[in-house]
Amino acid sequence: MVQFRNSAYKCFTFGEVDLVPTMEEYTTLLRYPKIQIRKTYAQVFSGQNFMKNLMSILRMSEPWVTARIQQKGNSKCISRENLRGLILTHPDERKRVDIFALSIYGLVIFPKALRHVVEAVIDLFDRLEKGITPVPVILAETFRSLSTCRKIGEGRFIGCVQLLMVWFHWHFWKVDKVSYWVFSEGYSPLKEEAAIQRREDISEEKWIEILQNLKEGDIEWRVYWMVPDEIMYRCCDFEWVPLLGIWGAIGYIPLLALRQYKSRQFVPTTYRLAQCEFSFKGAHYKKKVRELSDAWKQTRWMKRLAIGSMMTPEYDVWFKKKVNDNVPRPSLENAQPMEEQLQVAPSELEIIKQHFEKKSSELGEKIEQLEEEKMHLRLDTDV
Repeated sequence: MVQFRNSAYKCFTFGEVDLVPTMEEYTTLLRYPKIQIRKTYAQVFSGQNFMKNLMSILRMSEPWVTARIQQKGNSKCISRENLRGLILTHPDERKRVDIFALSIYGLVIFPKALRHVVEAVIDLFDRLEKGITPVPVILAETFRSLSTCRKIGEGRFIGCVQLLMVWFHWHFWKVDKVSYWVFSEGYSPLKEEAAIQRREDISEEKWIEILQNLKEGDIEWRVYWMVPDEIMYRCCDFEWVPLLGIWGAIGYIPLLALRQYKSRQFVPTTYRLAQCEFSFKGAHYKKKVRELSDAWKQTRWMKRLAIGSMMTPEYDVWFKKKVNDNVPRPSLENAQPMEEQLQVAPSELEIIKQHFEKKSSELGEKIEQLEEEKMHLRLDTDV
């Protein structure tokens, strides 16, 4: 998916389609209260509180924690094995749950160091109790890692690949009828995703061909469990939403994804978008962080509104002319619909098997016919 990342507009461009993981989609996936989306993590991490935060989360003594802290690159961290031992043996059962959740955040959602949870993740986890939502942080690090991998053409993706793939799958999962369970309080899209059997017989080359030739009708624009009433579309003077992560910041354009809310798509404003992407390094980044943090104090929301065509004529013209630095777009004139492309061509062994089954069926019918003729001959003899 990295090669379909459009770095200029911070989105995925698949053939005729722009798709963006949105805060509302991730908030619903993770089942966070929507009101928390207004309380984002917007503080640059300071390593001075690492020991204090880790002792508070683990409820272990300072000597115990000190003996298990390791150094990985520029970050202090604690290993998966140490956390696993606490999950199994900690005397406080509630703390076992907290430590298990910390492990998910550090090893799955923000896998910065393999098999270790780094100090910046522990700082974020400590602030979740204060009503901070991790959704903008998760999206920020997902987008930043995609951009980095796209720019250098390789590298390890350190965002949450599991959530990204769940989001991707749901936009390609056609649903004819929405179950009433979607509207129940206990419904979880992640649990339903885990129960669905996905096809694993499609090669990487086939997926690239499919995504290069993707058309509007091939996807589910609004996933059926998504029922938003409001869309956060900008912060303060920014025409888009700046996202502050753990290790850097990046811009995000909700107005580029209006069709994902079943609203009419128009040309979004992207002025100063590139200036928002930076790492928390160097001498001047703290001033930028304060500016973006202050912008989150003045968020702007819009009601979802669906009228007329899904696109304005101006957007159609803009889409064809906009910058796209990902994989080259092939001609869509003779492209097959996604359903036809997903029809797997039988292998030589399967062809032989089908031929054998056909011949066996014909032979079985012939034997039944001979048995019936034999029975008639016996009846004639008896008469």
